[in-house]
Amino acid sequence: MPEPTKKEENEVPAPAPPPEEPSKEKDAGTTPAKDEEEVSPPSALPPGLGSRALERKDSEWSLGESPVGEEQDKQNANSQLSILFVEKPQGGTVKVGENITFIAKVKAEDLLRKPTVKWFKGKWMDLASKAGKHLQLKETFERHSRVYTFEMQIIKAKENYAGNYRCEVTYKDKFDSCSFDLEVHESTGTTPNIDIRSAFKRSGEGQDDAGELDFSGLLKRREVKQQEEEPEVDVWELLKNAKPSEYEKIAFQYGITDLRGMLKRLKRMRRVEKKSAAFAKILDPAYQVDKGGRVRFMVELADPKLEVKWYKNGQEIRPSTKYIFEHKGCQRILFINNCQMTDDSEYYVTAGDEKCSTELFVREPPIMVTKQLEDTTAYCGERVELECEVSEDDANVKWFKNGEEIIPGPKSRYRIRVEGKKHFLIIEGATKADSAEYSVMTTGGQSSAKLTVDLKPLKILTPLTDQTVNLGKEICLKCEISENITGKWTKNGLPVQESDRLKVVHKGRIHKLVIANALIEDEGDYVFAPDAYNVTLPAKVHVVDPPKIILDGLDADNTVTVIAGSKLRLEIPISGEPPPKAIWSRADKAIMEGSGRIRAESYPDSSTLVIDVAERDDSGVYHINLKNEAGEAHASIKIKVVDLPDPPVAPTVTEVGDDWCIMKWEPPAYDGGSPILGYFIERKKKQSSRWMRLNFDLCKETTFEPKKMIEGVAYEVRIFAVNAIGISKPSMPSRPFVPLAVTSPPTLLAVDSVTDTTVTMKWRPPDQIGAAGLDGYVLEYCFEGSDNWLPANKDLIDKTKFTITDLPTDSKIFVRVKAINAAGASEPKYYSQPILVKEIIEPPKIRIPRHLKQTYIRRVGEAVNLVIPFQGKPRPELTWKKDGVEIDKNQINIRNSETDTIIFIRKAERSHSGKYDLQVKVDKFVETASIDIQIVDRPGPPQSVKIEDVWGENVALTWTPPKDDGNAAITGYTIQKADKKSMEWFTVIEHYHRTNATITELVIGNEYYFRVFSENMCGLSEDATMTKESAVIAKDGKIYKNPVYEDFDFSEAPMFTQPLVNTYAIAGYNATLNCSVRGNPKPKITWMKNKVAIVDDPRYRMFSNQGVCTLEIRKPSPYDGGTYCCKAVNDLGTVEIECKLEVKGGLSFCRLLLQGVPPNIIDSYLRDVHSSNPEEY
Repeated sequence: MPEPTKKEENEVPAPAPPPEEPSKEKDAGTTPAKDEEEVSPPSALPPGLGSRALERKDSEWSLGESPVGEEQDKQNANSQLSILFVEKPQGGTVKVGENITFIAKVKAEDLLRKPTVKWFKGKWMDLASKAGKHLQLKETFERHSRVYTFEMQIIKAKENYAGNYRCEVTYKDKFDSCSFDLEVHESTGTTPNIDIRSAFKRSGEGQDDAGELDFSGLLKRREVKQQEEEPEVDVWELLKNAKPSEYEKIAFQYGITDLRGMLKRLKRMRRVEKKSAAFAKILDPAYQVDKGGRVRFMVELADPKLEVKWYKNGQEIRPSTKYIFEHKGCQRILFINNCQMTDDSEYYVTAGDEKCSTELFVREPPIMVTKQLEDTTAYCGERVELECEVSEDDANVKWFKNGEEIIPGPKSRYRIRVEGKKHFLIIEGATKADSAEYSVMTTGGQSSAKLTVDLKPLKILTPLTDQTVNLGKEICLKCEISENITGKWTKNGLPVQESDRLKVVHKGRIHKLVIANALIEDEGDYVFAPDAYNVTLPAKVHVVDPPKIILDGLDADNTVTVIAGSKLRLEIPISGEPPPKAIWSRADKAIMEGSGRIRAESYPDSSTLVIDVAERDDSGVYHINLKNEAGEAHASIKIKVVDLPDPPVAPTVTEVGDDWCIMKWEPPAYDGGSPILGYFIERKKKQSSRWMRLNFDLCKETTFEPKKMIEGVAYEVRIFAVNAIGISKPSMPSRPFVPLAVTSPPTLLAVDSVTDTTVTMKWRPPDQIGAAGLDGYVLEYCFEGSDNWLPANKDLIDKTKFTITDLPTDSKIFVRVKAINAAGASEPKYYSQPILVKEIIEPPKIRIPRHLKQTYIRRVGEAVNLVIPFQGKPRPELTWKKDGVEIDKNQINIRNSETDTIIFIRKAERSHSGKYDLQVKVDKFVETASIDIQIVDRPGPPQSVKIEDVWGENVALTWTPPKDDGNAAITGYTIQKADKKSMEWFTVIEHYHRTNATITELVIGNEYYFRVFSENMCGLSEDATMTKESAVIAKDGKIYKNPVYEDFDFSEAPMFTQPLVNTYAIAGYNATLNCSVRGNPKPKITWMKNKVAIVDDPRYRMFSNQGVCTLEIRKPSPYDGGTYCCKAVNDLGTVEIECKLEVKGGLSFCRLLLQGVPPNIIDSYLRDVHSSNPEEY
């Protein structure tokens, strides 16, 4: 085979070639080097070593892709540009079976995300896929220091875990790598290394040994073949000279598992060698040395002055006792002493800018079998030992049975003992299944032997005997044989299955079959057959059973219930051996088998009583008698015929509320023979025919409270009784009832005033009144220390204020008030504390409203209504003055009450303006207050308007302010102009504040008049002052004469466009009547009631806006009902339109209407209620 070609001179090998398998053990069949001290590189890799080198895993590249070395060169360049490690993992030493942890730390300050970290063993084996029980990878992140920590922990280290490891970290375009070594020292009892060829085989993911680094689990279930000495074949030479189509055939023939990796290395070896400028002779592609041996690397330099550096897996080698450097002229030599498995890696040497590399393979010497296994014969149950001897102490030996590896364990019958070079396989209690071919295999050889296990002759010491037992007794079949072996029990030819009742007992040579509580089906032929022997022990079992009647399906008192009219088929299970005869009877009269309505039917395992159409008279006690030769049995069964219950009596309504009532009823006279389970309740409105179910769960009691009824509506209720058979017919309806409720308690009960003999209380109406309305109030009081409440009013009062009289002075009383309606009295409202009956002088105090603390302004003609509250007790004396003079009560109305005083002016005049003084006096205490009232009107026109000058299109005007400013400041002026021909006025300037103005943009040739209006807060003056002379805007040329147009007649007689409609109103609520009218001139609107005009009536308000006429009736009463008429009049005619208004009274009507009940139904209901109970209305 030719020498492997050298690498290109400019090629930079990767710091981490593709990964290798974890085990560094060498093939046992490889020939060791001749020179123990120094190993020269072979011309070609040996077959065993070549196969091992090609078995390195490389699943990343296909055959046509670029070499791994080029990609690694790129990563090398990146790693030189960026250093990511803060702390690199350091090499370490560990003993076999101990744990060791390697730590790498990466700073994350400049990283946006977590970097990618990979751990490798050797050159390219990624350890992420090997994580398991022997290898664990862990990563953490410290937030305060922003450092990622990556840990690799090796658990229970083995000797073959030793070697070179590498940690790589990658982040985007940054890369960093670090190599470190692990040395594993042997300890006492350490298991020797296993065969290297088996260690290099690939393991499947699903096997038990997945995740281990030594791949020793792959020896399981693998047949052991005899090693045959074959001539060494150079696989490299075969592949070089073979066609690509023959690659797979060669790989299958020579056991190559990593063909792709081998072809990649072959491709790199075929590269054309380029002449190196630094090296005259480079390193050989690979070197091989035995474990503990010495290897020599040598290169020859072209220039001896060049500096040479040696590297192992990218780390520089320093001189030591292990690594020795030697210079001989241009030769540079590296000696590695005492080679271990950790030295198996890639080496390269650099000279200037060039380098060359090689690989070193370290192998272990094979272990030989020095004493072969011997064939052995034994009997079942004996202890068997198989012995062999190997060439080294405590060597790793694998035992196999028929080609499958023997794995000893706590539950295994196989044990392995090692005594120095001797190895024993021990089988406790040998069985016939242990007869097989057993073999032992080491890394240098194997041995096999046959084990034969025979049976001992069997003797029956105690045979099985036939048995007859009673039902329920224990059956025990027992036999004894001469050997302690297992056996099988059968019954009628079928295997016997163990259960809680049936137990199979094996104690030594005795075998038992125990059946507790014998059953009829336990009868049969039983056979015991010892295992591995053609011998059977038979026995017969006979079970006897007296007749029995099984009533488990019936009640405790053996009662059977049947519905009247249905068919009863009562099947009673019976037992007995032989089958008994059954006889049914009732009242000493036998029931015969046949076709009658009541008959009996017999079956092998039951007896049946049949009643075709059950009647009430069929109820009674039925007897069944069983008889056979083993005995007799008797039982009595009670049959009960049940039916639907009778309907209950009509229910009675005892109490009613606003939307509820309480009803009671009596149970039905006949319950149908079955207890009443409950009742269903239904209700309906009196005028309706639709009943509504009120409960879906049965009501167990004879009382019920229906809810969610409409207050004021008449209802009826009825009852259904329910038993186990079904639902009865409904009861008769109850008497109609109407839900009504008392009102809620009155609110805001307070003391209004107190004198020496009286107490005046006031309150507010209840929040909730209900359909029953409110009839009045009852005020009650009691003296302090007494529980006797006395009514203050004999008759009901409608007002919410009442004075309690004739009270003793200085006494204390408690007060409460109740609201009364048709449903009764409400809950009382109590005053919170006792009231002292004694008048107290309270100094007067006037509370001027905020809006009256400033000048109160009103226009002429508007109403003035001022309310001034005050305090003081007893009732104060009030005095009003205007500008220091007593008020004329003919012009100004003064109304005084106990808490306030009112100034009322119906139509204000300017003379009403002034300062009003109020004086409140209680006893010797006096309080005063003042109010300023200003009545304003529209101002008069300016005194005079003059044309000061005319030029071009402009006119200058001046005027003087008005004499009468309307009792308010002048806010501005409005100027208008008019053409002399048309005299139509147009506004030129509005809200003008000065008394002179210039009018511009006038039409040339026209003659203009001007007028000015005064303006204050009430508006423009009624009249305007016009200029006496006109202003002519001179022009030259032809005078234009305006055409004369006839005015269009817009006059129209009044006409209603929207008529009045008949309607109704609710007493106490405002009502409106609306219609629309048009006409020109604008018609005058007059409203009439019953042909009488409505004039100055405060209960009516009339509006007219854009032709829409509205009459508002404030809080109408039934008296306000009638015929209303709207009359429209102008110069061209008169038109009228009428409608009817009906006022509905009472709170019940209002409440029903708000609930959406149509008015016609409300009227009908109120008429019915009034006719049925006229005395209540």
